[in-house]
Amino acid sequence: MWELDNGDVAVIGRDLTAQYASRLPEGVRVGADERLVVIPGGLVRGPEVDPR
Repeated sequence: MWELDNGDVAVIGRDLTAQYASRLPEGVRVGADERLVVIPGGLVRGPEVDPR
């Protein structure tokens, strides 16, 4: 995951659009030019910090 020069964020992950399309929350849609990408939760949450 990284920030692009224009401020957008790019993500590399597994394309699971077909597997999750029928399980999206009500009102959520994946556009024709979009993909539902799953990334590991640890990547989003970041490393745990030891408070010592």
